[in-house]
Amino acid sequence: MKTLNLTLIALAVMGLSACVDDGDDGTNGTNGSSSLIVQSPLLTGDVNCPNSGVKIDSGIDADASGTLESTEISATEYVCSPGVTTVSSSALLTNVNNEWFVDGQQVVSAARQTWLDATNTTAAKSAAETAPALAAKSISGLRGKAKNVILFVGDGMGISTVTAARILDGQLKGNPGEENQLSFDKFAFSGLAKTYNVDAQTPDSAGTMTAMMSGVKTDVGVIGVDEDIERGDCATTSGNELITVLELAEIAGKSTGIISTARITHATPAATYAKSADRNWEDISDMPETAVTAGCLDIADQLVNFESMLEARIDGIDVDGIEVAFGGGRRHFLPKDAAFNSTDAVSAIEGDRTDGRDLTAEWQAKYTNGVYVTDETGFDGINTETTERVFGLFNESHMQYEADRENDVAGEPSVSQMTEKAIQILDNNDDGFFLMVESGRIDHGHHAGSAYNALTDTIEFANAVQRAVDMTDPDETLIIVTADHGHVFTIAGYPKRGNPILGKVVNVGAEEPALAADDMPYTTLGYTNGGGFRNLGAETDADEGYNVDIAAGRQNLTDIDTTTPGYHQEALVPLSSETHSGEDVGIFASGPGALLVNGTNEQSMLYHIMNFAADLTNKANSAQTIE
Repeated sequence: MKTLNLTLIALAVMGLSACVDDGDDGTNGTNGSSSLIVQSPLLTGDVNCPNSGVKIDSGIDADASGTLESTEISATEYVCSPGVTTVSSSALLTNVNNEWFVDGQQVVSAARQTWLDATNTTAAKSAAETAPALAAKSISGLRGKAKNVILFVGDGMGISTVTAARILDGQLKGNPGEENQLSFDKFAFSGLAKTYNVDAQTPDSAGTMTAMMSGVKTDVGVIGVDEDIERGDCATTSGNELITVLELAEIAGKSTGIISTARITHATPAATYAKSADRNWEDISDMPETAVTAGCLDIADQLVNFESMLEARIDGIDVDGIEVAFGGGRRHFLPKDAAFNSTDAVSAIEGDRTDGRDLTAEWQAKYTNGVYVTDETGFDGINTETTERVFGLFNESHMQYEADRENDVAGEPSVSQMTEKAIQILDNNDDGFFLMVESGRIDHGHHAGSAYNALTDTIEFANAVQRAVDMTDPDETLIIVTADHGHVFTIAGYPKRGNPILGKVVNVGAEEPALAADDMPYTTLGYTNGGGFRNLGAETDADEGYNVDIAAGRQNLTDIDTTTPGYHQEALVPLSSETHSGEDVGIFASGPGALLVNGTNEQSMLYHIMNFAADLTNKANSAQTIE
């Protein structure tokens, strides 16, 4: 097939569309017949010339009719127009003037540059660097580039929770909501984590957080130990303990911190520092006598004595202990004696410990340079430039939901305030730090069937992430945001754009709520199981819903304002508490090593990414002798 310049083809079509070449008798034909050449223009889309062109038929006019019949054609050639390889700007105006198009262009451009910056090599800037071997070479150069590592865990923050919180946050700002971005939505790298435990399809926080902190998946309900343990059997703990990212950071000489809006002895924060055959052994009163006799220590005891226990477990190391611990759970550190009640105690006897020990006093005696605080006033008074260590227990049990925080007796800091304070203290160490921040009450809001509380805590969690981003150098700080598991929380129906995410479904083009087959309205958000419908009005404490009888199933919401803080969504299956879900959760990452967050991963992979980015194992081995 021949290809000519489009201009030449146009001339050929105009000038030669019916050209006849008269041959000499007996020379170009037979018995005086003439040879003919006929050229016919072809339209765009022709099977032989998709971009148009000319068909050239040649042959002998055997019947001397002056027309080349199909039976007389002896040869056919095609001259095709070349394809159009550029599109004029005018043809793209509809696209390029559209904000979605522009945003997409910018994201793609920024993503390539982010990759090049992340690999941080000249060679990576060439096209050849996309080859697997060269890419691996570039990635290997990232080992140890993270001076600091911050792991943010939104407990129970599944994908639907992130989506709904994003929309609610946007709507609280006066926008439709769907276009909004939470702080970690803007991170350049993301992936998914599979959350199952070794023995469970749908996981709990103990097994999932142990996987993230140690790189080893384990069973439901156990902390800091592998799957060879038997839950509740103290004797099986020995020899099955796992080393965590926080412990490696300690050995490597970094400062360390733990923050949780739940009890600091709860499963997620405990998995950073404790080894326990049962997540429920938060203090000695929670333990069976056989475990106490066998020598197992409760989780609160392990936190206060973390330094000496780590040094005893690993020969030849010298660490200085956790510098920052903020959270709730004061009852597990105090004896069961009203004389030890804090000023903001809500129970007649605040403490739970049956061994008579005051662990807060033991901590203060151990760390005379440390500061122990219990309320917002004490928190605000911390001098971050001179304070070497701080222990903050702001509530008898879990800290307040973000929406209910102003109702606390003595005042509590928010998770973003705790994050800021922790970073200000930890970054005094020239060798860097490791910090784990958990928003534990996202999970509790869902368990109570309250989307309002779960989502408002998620929004504040995103504020904490932004605070960390603003306070750290992106070239030396790896920030990972993820969840331990999700919840059976759904976003359903076909609500129109900007419909209140906490409201009833109003279809596109409609003004009134849509009706289900039972002729009753329904909400966008809901739960597969749990306590079901509650209409508690302005109540901002989701846990008040547990004081109401289970009301699963459909309710007539016609006259109910479902956007109030005290509204709890309908649930299909009646349970005393809503459950976790088993689907994957998101991972969002920024900083050195963040490009390793991609695809679908075992949850235990997060440990390896953090360890790689900060080169913790090698630095720990260099600093100390680990046997």
